[in-house]
Amino acid sequence: MSEEIKRVGRDLVHKGAIIDVYTDHMEFSNGHRADWDFIHHDGAAAVVPVLPDGRILMVKQFRNALDRETLEIPAGKLDAPCEPGMECARRELEEETGYKSQELSWLITLRTTVAFCNEKIEIYVAKNLEASKQNLDEDEFVDVKAYTLDELKEKIYAGEIQDSKTVAAILAYEVKYL
Repeated sequence: MSEEIKRVGRDLVHKGAIIDVYTDHMEFSNGHRADWDFIHHDGAAAVVPVLPDGRILMVKQFRNALDRETLEIPAGKLDAPCEPGMECARRELEEETGYKSQELSWLITLRTTVAFCNEKIEIYVAKNLEASKQNLDEDEFVDVKAYTLDELKEKIYAGEIQDSKTVAAILAYEVKYL
């Protein structure tokens, strides 16, 4: 931490299934004190699955925080904080889309909400997809559909795709691979 800001305490407010919420007690070099919210997340991974014809597999699923369905790249949280992102991405690809790949390559790393959360998402590109079997959790309902890059960019710029990991991944994929 910088010399001007020091954390002098941290209290757990809520322990959740995906996140832990804390109140951090902060002290500043000017003598001021404040409480800041902090959300801990173990991390996640996501994948841009590219079919041989160049279309990208996307998943549509209900997101409770928005009270609506969203169109996203496949993603999920790490099973443990030390799980390699590539393993998680490979697992989520097969679970959510019913495809698997042995050819994953790192694309970008995101920090989703740096003002109050430490969530990190490693994003990979998957090529040479092989049909497998979708293996959803009991509380997961996912529709899978393939889109061209141009269709996805249109949806981004029309505000139809707002998920930050998906926007960043699609635009980074275009720059890096096309």
